[in-house]
Amino acid sequence: MKKVLNLIAGLLVLYIPVTGQTLLSTDGNLSMTFSLTDNGTPRYSLDYKSKPAVRPSSLGFKLKKGGDLKDGFEIVSVDTASVDTTWRPVWGEEAEIRDNHREMLVNLRQKSTNRLMSVRFRLFDDGLGFRYEFPMQKKLSYFVITDELTEFAMAGDHEAYWIPADYDTQEYEYTRSRLSDIASLADSVTGPTYIWVDRPSDKAVQTSLQMKTDDGLYINIHEAALVDYPCMHLELDNTNLVFKSLLTPDPAGDMAYMQTDCVTPWRTVIVSDDARDILASRITLNLNEPCKIEDTSWIKTCKYIGIWWEMINRKSKWSYTNDLPNIHLDKVDYNKVNPHGQHGATTDKVKRYIDFAAEHGFDGVLVEGWNTGWEDWSNKMKDEVFDFVTPYPDFNLPEIRDYAKSKGVKMIMHHETSSSVRNYERRMDEAYKFMKDNGYDAVKSGYVGKIIPAGSNHFSQWLVNHYLYAVKKAADYKIMVNAHEAVRPTGLCRTWPNLIGNESARGSEYQAFGGSKPSHTTILPFTRLIGGPMDYTPGLFENNISKYNPKNKSWVNTTLTNQLSLYVTMSSPLQMAADLPETYEQFMDAFQFIKDVALDWDKSYYLEAEPMEYLTVARKAKGEDKWFVGGTNGAERRVSDVSFGFLPAGKYKATIYRDGKDAHYRTNPQSYIIEEKIVTPKSRIKIPEAPGGGYAISIVPAK
Repeated sequence: MKKVLNLIAGLLVLYIPVTGQTLLSTDGNLSMTFSLTDNGTPRYSLDYKSKPAVRPSSLGFKLKKGGDLKDGFEIVSVDTASVDTTWRPVWGEEAEIRDNHREMLVNLRQKSTNRLMSVRFRLFDDGLGFRYEFPMQKKLSYFVITDELTEFAMAGDHEAYWIPADYDTQEYEYTRSRLSDIASLADSVTGPTYIWVDRPSDKAVQTSLQMKTDDGLYINIHEAALVDYPCMHLELDNTNLVFKSLLTPDPAGDMAYMQTDCVTPWRTVIVSDDARDILASRITLNLNEPCKIEDTSWIKTCKYIGIWWEMINRKSKWSYTNDLPNIHLDKVDYNKVNPHGQHGATTDKVKRYIDFAAEHGFDGVLVEGWNTGWEDWSNKMKDEVFDFVTPYPDFNLPEIRDYAKSKGVKMIMHHETSSSVRNYERRMDEAYKFMKDNGYDAVKSGYVGKIIPAGSNHFSQWLVNHYLYAVKKAADYKIMVNAHEAVRPTGLCRTWPNLIGNESARGSEYQAFGGSKPSHTTILPFTRLIGGPMDYTPGLFENNISKYNPKNKSWVNTTLTNQLSLYVTMSSPLQMAADLPETYEQFMDAFQFIKDVALDWDKSYYLEAEPMEYLTVARKAKGEDKWFVGGTNGAERRVSDVSFGFLPAGKYKATIYRDGKDAHYRTNPQSYIIEEKIVTPKSRIKIPEAPGGGYAISIVPAK
């Protein structure tokens, strides 16, 4: 019956004036209108409770040949539908996700060329997704996009939380400013520590872009299901406060190579008058295709430690020797060179980490710098930089493999590609087979440096395709992927749940590179995490980096219990305890929370939230009567008001890890209190949070 009604709706539109087609959300709060201008330019607008979220905004494309797809259109038909279903992710913030939306498919014909283009809109109660679709047709078969003309016209000079557009990295500090101030502030934004950046415009920002209007609307712009298409940035017209999509180009300056039939990624606008709804939105996941892996039993959540932090803070090194000015993988014999004595990935050290992991119930151990080639790996534009299978002489792979297996610990492989993408692709099958032969079920891949072949960018169409190719190939070998420096996530973890983590933002490593703002982790859930989980690598208990490396004067700008909170507020199926075992051994009472906290959830509850200031999240562990609460605070001291109404009836023991009375991220970060309380669903507790502080709570039924 629904198909019949939809067909009738599509036929009826032929008799309706084309001044506008309106779609309402199921709760009636959101209203999307599609229309054609007098010259046949498609455009849309979005209102929330009668307030404009997106003013009338144009749609279309510039093409390399054959004329543009931006005007001269007429409506051929409009098809409508409604969906209300649920689906179960392999892992995530909820065991079951509801997909409840209304859809409008507007089929267009460009009168002068007879080319066809459709725009599919899906309106949820918390926002809008839309994409372009091109059916197979003789008048448009192969085409090259040189510019996407999608606009997001803002209704005012909103407060924005942004990082500058960059075709190669997202590793920036966030800035809070008015939209009109973005261009003047762009040069002052704290960016990456490396040189391989490519910023196209001072007026452009990256998605996910979070904004707040003066009348209390929270607006978030991003994209979903980024497949076979370049990553989108947003360039602002300062005068009119209109964002236009800015795609990542290829070396020739072209954006996307298309073959009909085909679709673009979804463009998303999440809107609410409650900041917590932005965190709770599942639009990004719902706009992705269902899981394509038939048997997902091998995909597991993972809590891990690793030989990483001591290299990041320069206590030890990835490389093995200083003897050689450069490395030829097929010529050098590492058994004939002198080790410099600072190599981190040694057999004895790895076994120490395995012992620690086994003792404290961790799933895995990551080791970086285990394989040959690290002496000249970075920014040399070197093609054959790693082979991904040959260990250094002091890393006895068979011994480590067997020792980890005897302890019930999984080793996690590390594949740094140095952005030599061609080298990685031609060696990928051998590398993945090597992993499986040696018991490695997960890989952390990296793309540091300028992309090889030269001239390409990290977020162009070709690289977007490469990252997904690596994930698909890994699935063939039943391998899970944690990609660093790759394109920011857009919900593809629904379709390919072996993509269990990404970096794609400024992670904890920057605490050893001069530090990050105390507010950094209070904005990431509103921006980077909209697309999927992050391998942020929390758990840093020692703030003074000079205690590890006297030459490094960096400082971790959080309190110790703030670090605990991140395991809840920045949910991920892959979580690292990033500090050194010897540091954790000094704080075993606080370390207990990291040991206890779950990684997979039945349900999530967003209790308090304000972008770049604070957030409080409660989650129920999947299949267990255990709940965990995290409160992450920004730069200003505050008091969190925690209601336990998310608990079922009964009495519970709550173990609270909170900032000490005099705690401060800079002056007294390791001051904390651990206390136990009996709580019920009617309980309400006020918890002080220090500047850069926070708290964590584990909850179990009271005996």
